[in-house]
Amino acid sequence: MSEPPTTDQDITRPLTRPVPPADGLRRVAAAVLGDLRAVDGALYAAVAATPTPTLDRALRRLSHTADHSKISLAIAGALALSGTRPRRAALAGVGAIAVASASANLLGKRLVRRARPDREAARVTLDRHVPMPTSASFPSGHTASAVAFATAVGTVLPAASVPLGALACAVGYSRVHTGVHYPGDVAAGAILGIASAATALAVGSAYLPAAYGVGRRRLRVTLPA
Repeated sequence: MSEPPTTDQDITRPLTRPVPPADGLRRVAAAVLGDLRAVDGALYAAVAATPTPTLDRALRRLSHTADHSKISLAIAGALALSGTRPRRAALAGVGAIAVASASANLLGKRLVRRARPDREAARVTLDRHVPMPTSASFPSGHTASAVAFATAVGTVLPAASVPLGALACAVGYSRVHTGVHYPGDVAAGAILGIASAATALAVGSAYLPAAYGVGRRRLRVTLPA
């Protein structure tokens, strides 16, 4: 039986087709996202598996009380009764909450549509449970609003930046502790909150400078060297 003849075309034909650069970048991006999701899930599971009976009820109450930005709005109301500058800070904070809430709920959650964590599979203790929201998980709206409020108020009223920042961090962590968000959702919410505060302050200083009392110089962000 004779062997089939070979031609120059057969010899020079590549063994594999070259991968287009765009496909290669997509594969790398998909692999990186997969690794980040794995880390995110592992952190969520670690928090769920760590027994903290002293903190469970306190963080559950904090998470529940932070629904609809009730804590931030109550603080804004108190600031509004405390003088001219605190009133400006309250106005800036409420404006930042509005931007953060709209960005998280109307854009972020609808674009990403990440499913909520499986709290039962992670065995999150019942002492931590708050009602599981029906909306998408990414980003954390509670965190976005709390961080936006703390950032905006702290810009206008620097003395309030530390306590409000600590409160925002506690609210963000409480969402993971109660099992309704992954840590990555909270991190994204914090970034969104900072961006929302900057947007609200910029708009306020441009259109309502007397009300906000924030000049352009106050909005400049200095990065560490």
